[in-house]
Amino acid sequence: MPGVIYGGDGESITFAVDERVLRHALAARGAVLEVAVDGGKPTPAVLKDHQRDPVRGQTVHLDLVRVRLDVAIQAAVPIELVGGDSAPGVRDGGVLELVAHEVQVEALPTAIPESISLDVSEMVIGDIVTLDALETPAGVTLLGEPDMAIVTLSPPRLRTESDTEIETETEVVGEDGGDGEGAGEPDASAADGGESAE
Repeated sequence: MPGVIYGGDGESITFAVDERVLRHALAARGAVLEVAVDGGKPTPAVLKDHQRDPVRGQTVHLDLVRVRLDVAIQAAVPIELVGGDSAPGVRDGGVLELVAHEVQVEALPTAIPESISLDVSEMVIGDIVTLDALETPAGVTLLGEPDMAIVTLSPPRLRTESDTEIETETEVVGEDGGDGEGAGEPDASAADGGESAE
């Protein structure tokens, strides 16, 4: 897997690493990696960006940036919803939507969480959860507007007239299929057969 490491006091260096080794190293989101190129001195770094194959979805290139463990950095952290199925609004047919799938945080590299959990089990239809409602670990600061919407629970979507018309037409076609002209033909044959017997 090709990649590049840059930032800090060093120059940009390209490298290649075994894909399996890389996958294990990046298993924890926000993990700080100890990177040593060609047997050099290990330096702490974090994943800055990666490019994926548009068809297979596999990572084809990654960017690492050097960090200092005593200096805060900014990073994107995914949001995980908890209790969505049990939310009163969802049980009433509402639509739960995660508007922001991740948020920007600032923290020391070793303090950046893999994800931030958000309990939505008490949400009702019409509720909106904003950024300032998120709880983060000590030492982690949320970045962004406090009133930025994170999760919404909207009323049930109304069925359109076209959907109703399609279902009605489907039912009519089904009924016609069972009442065709051929349904009366056996009776006519039976009547003819009766006249022949006489």
